[in-house]
Amino acid sequence: MTEMMRAVEITKPGGPEVLQLTQRPVPQPGHGEVVIKVAYAGVNRPDALQRAGAYEPPKGASDLPGLEASGEVVAVGAGVTGVSQGDQVCALLPGGGYAEYVATPAAHCLPIPAGMDLKQAACLPETFFTVWSNVFTRGGLKAGERFLVHGGSSGIGTTAIQLARAFGARVFATAGSDEKCQACLDLGAERAINYRGEDFVKVLRDEGGADLVLDMVGGDYIPRNIKAMAEDGRLVQIAFLQGPKVELNFALMMVKRLTLTGSTLRPQSDLAKAQIAQDLREAVWPLLEAGKVAPVMDSEFALEEAAAAHARMESSGHIGKIVLKVG
Repeated sequence: MTEMMRAVEITKPGGPEVLQLTQRPVPQPGHGEVVIKVAYAGVNRPDALQRAGAYEPPKGASDLPGLEASGEVVAVGAGVTGVSQGDQVCALLPGGGYAEYVATPAAHCLPIPAGMDLKQAACLPETFFTVWSNVFTRGGLKAGERFLVHGGSSGIGTTAIQLARAFGARVFATAGSDEKCQACLDLGAERAINYRGEDFVKVLRDEGGADLVLDMVGGDYIPRNIKAMAEDGRLVQIAFLQGPKVELNFALMMVKRLTLTGSTLRPQSDLAKAQIAQDLREAVWPLLEAGKVAPVMDSEFALEEAAAAHARMESSGHIGKIVLKVG
């Protein structure tokens, strides 16, 4: 390995233009870590939040953005088992993905699914870790249940629709255009609701209510979610694009016996993330290798075009995942 690498850093809090190409020392693997020569890095909403100064990296994590990548393991730290130098992997990262090399716990690496290339594999970790832990582990989605996912055409949404369908749930999704609604239907949603002209509360109530809601919108969606839920329903909150504060009547929660929960992925312990990785390898990787589930790709940008990639994501015009080509 060389001593220095190209990387994209956040020069100051702000818009996409604050992302600038720079030179950084190549990271070294700590105990239990590997260093990956990055081929592709995924672009995600938390990257934009960090860029804007609204999402501090966890203690000890790289200040560079980038929470997922694919590539080749080029260095292995002490205490690593199950991953070897030369392995091609995709990995959940604590940060640092917008660079030619990145260090991450070996237990957060997963093999490239058979039949999938590195570009597709870079789209897997952040969304699949998030969806699995929130929809299935925390949300407890079961076959036959009615599942409502907001932002159905996003990276999270396209993953959630496919996995929920693969495990036998009835899937309902919201999106902001007819094109995005069609994309949700093509992925297996039973009903796609264009929120610009339809009320998801009425649609779900007519179906008997949502047993599980996955929401990243927040704001006034929160009371509407509660109205749209069935008795004993669960609401899992994973982001707040419209803000975390809202006036809420909790009487409905009691009457319907609802469960309101939520989580963020990045601050969780290395052990918790390792468990999610193991669950994915056992339950989801076979679906990927069988072609029953696949990442939906929107666009690819070069590493030095990270600002344009962020502008694309924040325009909300994308369907599926955006990646940076690094290696």
